[in-house]
Order: sequence, then structure tokens, then C-alpha cells
Amino acid sequence: MNATPDVIPQADRSLLIVEDDKPFLERLSRAMETRGFTVTSCGSVSDGLAHIGKSAPAFAVVDLRLGDGNGLDVVSALKRERPDARAIVLTGYGNIATAVTAVKMGAIDYLSKPADADDVVAALLASGTEKSELPPNPMSADRVRWEHIQRIYEMCSRNVSETARRLNMHRRTLQRILAKRAPR
Repeated sequence: MNATPDVIPQADRSLLIVEDDKPFLERLSRAMETRGFTVTSCGSVSDGLAHIGKSAPAFAVVDLRLGDGNGLDVVSALKRERPDARAIVLTGYGNIATAVTAVKMGAIDYLSKPADADDVVAALLASGTEKSELPPNPMSADRVRWEHIQRIYEMCSRNVSETARRLNMHRRTLQRILAKRAPR
């Protein structure tokens, strides 16, 4: 049974996206523009804070970990400038403590990457009265681990030694993992 979420009507569709992953930022910006939002994209916490100082948007999608700081600073500044603003936090490093902190700072939802534009729109426009449904095919623990290793590997410009150091893993072990196919 698929419930239709209650949607909040919103005249102001201004959206701030703060994300340091440029390809993801561009894809999400284009997707949100096609869904009727007026998008401003920023690649850092400082750019996001500067934009909020000029004009606070009605919506925000903020990455948790950015190159120059924590995305929660952007959420907090947005809520100070515009208390009715609706912000969600995206992250590839999700855990319960940061999710609770994000909600306490004013975020209305907390999504793990990779999130598609439909998930983002649903989170931004949902009234909060409906319960979220469980995903029909959740990733296995092995798949989640594989995705995390791949993300760090790409962040390290495919440098095995640096990736192994960041993951606190032996280089040979990492090489064996990378040589295998992705788990289901």
C-alpha cells in the first residue's frame, strides 16, 4: 500500500543547495529547477551563509560534511533568519547522533546519499503528519560497507594507500575488497 504524502502548499519556492560534490550539486540543481524551484547552489558553508545573509530562502538542502565546515551551521543560520524555512540534511556519513543534532538545529529531515530528487522534494514538501515507509529493497550491510569504501576511494582520487589509511584498513585487504564485485 503506497500512501500519498500530505503536501504543504508553498508560494515561495526559493531553494538553497549547499553541496561540495560538484557533479551531484549540478544534477540536483537541474532536477529541482525542473520541479518548480528557484535554485541557488553553493559549494561551501561560507557561500551558503553569505547567501542566507542576503536573502534567506524558503527551502534548503545542505550536505552535512563540507570542505570548510559543518552544514549544520547553514541550517542554524537559516532558521535564525527565516524560522519558517524548511531544510533537510544530506549525508553519506549518517548516524543517529548527527540525525538527532540536525533535527534539533531545525532540519525537518535527514536523508542519506545517494538521494534522488524525488526523495528530496518529498522531504521538503511533506507536512510531517505521515509516516515514512520502509524502502522496498533495503541495501544489505555488505552493500552499505561496499558503497562507503567506494565513496572514500573516489574521494581519495582512487589512491589505494590513502583510502586504506582513511579507512584504518590494511592496504592489501582493501585491494582484495576492491577487486571483488559489489555485493547485492
